[in-house]
Amino acid sequence: MFLRNHWYVAAWDHELRDKPFARTILGEPIALFRGADGAVVALEDRCPHRRAPLSMGKVIDGGRLQCLYHGLEFDGTGACVRAPSQKEIPAAMRAKTYPVVERHHWVWIWMGDAALADSAAIPDFHWLSTPDQWGAKGTVMHVKANWQLIVDNLLDLTHLATVHLTTIGNAAIAEKAESRVQRTEQGVLMTRWVMDAPAPPTYVKAGGFTTNVDRWQFIDFAPPAFLRLHVGGVPTGTGAPETFDGGIHMRNLNAITPETETTSHYFWAQAHNFDIHNPKTTEMVFKQITEAFLEDVAIFEGQQRVIDRDKGPPEVDIAADAAQIQARRILTRLWEAERGSTRAAAE
Repeated sequence: MFLRNHWYVAAWDHELRDKPFARTILGEPIALFRGADGAVVALEDRCPHRRAPLSMGKVIDGGRLQCLYHGLEFDGTGACVRAPSQKEIPAAMRAKTYPVVERHHWVWIWMGDAALADSAAIPDFHWLSTPDQWGAKGTVMHVKANWQLIVDNLLDLTHLATVHLTTIGNAAIAEKAESRVQRTEQGVLMTRWVMDAPAPPTYVKAGGFTTNVDRWQFIDFAPPAFLRLHVGGVPTGTGAPETFDGGIHMRNLNAITPETETTSHYFWAQAHNFDIHNPKTTEMVFKQITEAFLEDVAIFEGQQRVIDRDKGPPEVDIAADAAQIQARRILTRLWEAERGSTRAAAE
């Protein structure tokens, strides 16, 4: 159940160097490279001649992608502009292209109807590209699990009380939290406050807290799989939740791109507003979140193994699933609308 008429993150900008880069997105093999002007080009990873992967080729002078097999050269529009063995090139010798945009250190790709690709619809992740205001570092994880399992996880942070006790969680997140779920114009917003509770280990390392804290989690979901978390804490008694200046503020930024029905590319980063010019602080925060996310990945992949083994009885929801349920309803509605539009166009 892939939503195709949406933007997805295809790569970090630094992943594209001096040779083609292969990545499967929504079940489709893609070859990414930088063309003549340095702009990113995305082609179907298949030479139209004899189906050799174009990602096995090389980028030559002029920013053309040369197929390794017979040396055919393709420009940024997907057109074959040179065939070493002949002068005339068949008009059908063309590779499928995909709209791409570089923004906030991510390469975004549109997998659906190219006529609908509007770069204004790309979600805001400016925390990745404002080094004068935020320290930030991120990565991509390959996860052997369906993308919706990751979305579910990020929309319900009560699991921090059991999965992440050594980093970003403690029992208070489930036992003392006050939460609210509301629909937004595009998605779902989950708001959770934990008042007058011990700071979890990562917060102690980052903020140096020696007393209880008032802690918040704002989880902003936008379809198909973008989650921007504003998390942090201030010393108890300093005015929260009415005001929460000071303390520490962090942005956990997530973009999940389906690879197949059972595997995902998990792009994420952590931004912080304290000690932003100190690489050691950024690295410390990044390592703490990495440790926590690896614990999450073990859960996702375990869930996927159970799903693959036996579909089993229906899932049973609990109160903490409220945001997940709202997000799933949005995704189902969008998928049904997209499927209906595709059928209408075919008819």
